[in-house]
Amino acid sequence: MTIFIQVVMPVLLIFLLGYGIQKWKRLDIRPLSTVAIYIFTPLLVFQTFYRAELNKQYAIMVLFSALLLIALIIVNKIYCKIRKHDSSVESGLILSTAFMNSGNYGAPIVLFAYGNTGFAYAVSFLVLQAIIMNFFGIYYAARGKAGFKFALKAVFEMPPTYAVIIALILNLGGIKVPENILSAVDLVGPATIPLVMVILGMQLAEIKLTNMELDKISFGVIARLFLSPIIAFGIILLIPMDPILQKVLILSAAMPSAATTVLYAVQFDTEPELVSSITLITTLISIFSITTLLIILG
Repeated sequence: MTIFIQVVMPVLLIFLLGYGIQKWKRLDIRPLSTVAIYIFTPLLVFQTFYRAELNKQYAIMVLFSALLLIALIIVNKIYCKIRKHDSSVESGLILSTAFMNSGNYGAPIVLFAYGNTGFAYAVSFLVLQAIIMNFFGIYYAARGKAGFKFALKAVFEMPPTYAVIIALILNLGGIKVPENILSAVDLVGPATIPLVMVILGMQLAEIKLTNMELDKISFGVIARLFLSPIIAFGIILLIPMDPILQKVLILSAAMPSAATTVLYAVQFDTEPELVSSITLITTLISIFSITTLLIILG
């Protein structure tokens, strides 16, 4: 109960603020999301990577992310082959289970649980996941309508990509950024997490449960909330890494479905009802599953 009150409840309260204001005022989320993507997130990413002590832990995150993604895609393909689901359902399930909400849910949970050290890893991981989602998320959402060039274009349309590149060049080159500029970055960057948490609450308020397909939804929930962290645990047994990073990666792997996948599913008409249902249900159930996992991880 202590972990729930100290770690999970603060995050839920901010989600509820976003959920409540959206139900009350019915605001247009797009302008707020645009501000978060084009201003706040790049500054947080720059702040993190500019000051990061780049070492093998970051290479480990890349390897971990690749192995986790491949494992979850294989699990989905096996399930869909056994159940004889078509490629559209397979793509919808992959969108719902292979991409976790490591940003506006995972990062604040990590911050409350493991402090600034864990949070630095969490921000790095969310950037990596965003890049992966832009490639593979768009591919599985479009499935035949978009290819490598489309995904590459999407990656380079996202400002956080440039924030990573610039920060890494400055960091590795030992180039100092003027203090007045860093002061502006330090002022805006930390505001990113509460902003995107409010946006997630607003997005959840827009999701409606329709055409409940219990077998598919049950698989999606089990794969995203329970199978994913189990696979993550198996991966970290194979790769030596910092103990805090281990906890951050397992916790991130247990996060609910990424809200962005709903946008992809709607845009490309890839089982949007199924993806929306799994996203909402995994978010609700994660209140209990994440609390339990935090107790286990310590």
